[in-house]
Amino acid sequence: MSADLSARIRHPGLLDRITTPEAAAALIKDGMVIGMSGFTKAGDAKAVPVAMAERASTDPFQITLITGASLGHDIDRMLTEAKVLARRMPFQADPTLRKAINRGEVMFIDQHLSETVEHLRSRQLGPIDYAIVEAAAITEDGGLVPTTSIGNSASFAILAEKVIVEINLSQPLGLDGLHDIYIPSKRPTRAPIPLMACDSRVGTPYVQIPPEKIAAIVITNEIDSASSVQPSDPETSAIAHHLIAFFENEVKRGRLDLTLQPLQAGIGTIANSVLQGLADGPFHHLRLYSEVLQDSTFDLFDAGKLSFASASSITLSAPYAERVFGNFERYKDKLILRPQEISNHPEIIRRLGIIGINTALEFDIYGNVNSTHVDGTMMMNGIGGSGDFARNAYLSIFVTKSLAKDGAISSVVPMVSHIDHTEHDVDILVTEVGLADLRELAPRERARLIIDNCVHPSYRAQLDDYFARASARGGHTPHLLEEAFSWHTRRRETGSMKI
Repeated sequence: MSADLSARIRHPGLLDRITTPEAAAALIKDGMVIGMSGFTKAGDAKAVPVAMAERASTDPFQITLITGASLGHDIDRMLTEAKVLARRMPFQADPTLRKAINRGEVMFIDQHLSETVEHLRSRQLGPIDYAIVEAAAITEDGGLVPTTSIGNSASFAILAEKVIVEINLSQPLGLDGLHDIYIPSKRPTRAPIPLMACDSRVGTPYVQIPPEKIAAIVITNEIDSASSVQPSDPETSAIAHHLIAFFENEVKRGRLDLTLQPLQAGIGTIANSVLQGLADGPFHHLRLYSEVLQDSTFDLFDAGKLSFASASSITLSAPYAERVFGNFERYKDKLILRPQEISNHPEIIRRLGIIGINTALEFDIYGNVNSTHVDGTMMMNGIGGSGDFARNAYLSIFVTKSLAKDGAISSVVPMVSHIDHTEHDVDILVTEVGLADLRELAPRERARLIIDNCVHPSYRAQLDDYFARASARGGHTPHLLEEAFSWHTRRRETGSMKI
């Protein structure tokens, strides 16, 4: 055994479990429920899923696949094209899989990210036949050291009948000690989770499972897929500017101080740009308690603005991955990765007073937010963790550009075509046009503020007209039901929401 492998597989009794991806894939049978590591392209299994897709070309089979969130390396695409996926949950972000879901070929269960393992633990879901998880190492007593994400993989490994481990030699051994694995006890006698601050450590740095559960070990050497986050543009910079001004005003009014409250930001370009914008503000000693750490996290560290960051995964663009993992000791003592049921736990979110910043596909004049469906029917990616944070945050903020498809679509509409977050869970809405603070406002007041502050000028007159005529008809939340979705149907029929 090479010195590198001896550092990675420290339990000598497991060395004879090393096998090929093809042999490991052969263990997966038709109809099985599979739990697979991976959260926003980080820490995903990389070799066995490919072997599964290849095997299906001559030996067809289908599975239910459960992950933490989206996978990298086109795994969802390959499994979809090989017709391996019968059911998929709780989140995805692959165009090929998305089309299969919308054709009804793959049954997709869109689920709050904090809930999946709760359903597994209570046997409302499962049981899991095999967990396929990536690890940086296996400890002397069989504990799994995760890599760049935890997601649901800790509970998958604990709850599965058998475990297939991918030891990834490209993942640095310096990740050992980064993780904090805490698994809540069963309800109704569950003790409170003793996490009192972003930097609290309440668990173990590895996933403890009986070594005899490990059915196969596959050696890989492939880095995570790079994130596709784009640089800031004038619109995302304007959104960040509006939020910074809002935070500064909250400080002036004594509701926040310059350290703010712990921050959460969803995945994607807009949220990443908003966090990067905070580096230009007067804030300091910021803390993150989030799901995903993106490029902006390390910009804030390097700017001296961020003190600590807790999440469930680290997902970086290629230049940032090289920079961060090439000098990981610089950041390691300021980071923790946790299981997603802890990073997204509603009680902890409320306890810590999180400021949640998430992205909307569209919102309506009363503050209802659609995060998942185009035209109310076509799934994009899933609700992810935004609902965990929106319902329980100190401040629930949703951001989006005011226009899409070169102005053919207004992101602010009379009524959203699908509701993921009701007006009761939304405090602040921001576009590049401006910011609407909806706290303690009645529906008619919300509508006036949203139209005036967030709507692109090319659509403002249309919404003014709709709201005026709806208000004349009456109601606590005025609507013209015969016209409420007319903007969506107009775009479908003519290509644009504009009259």
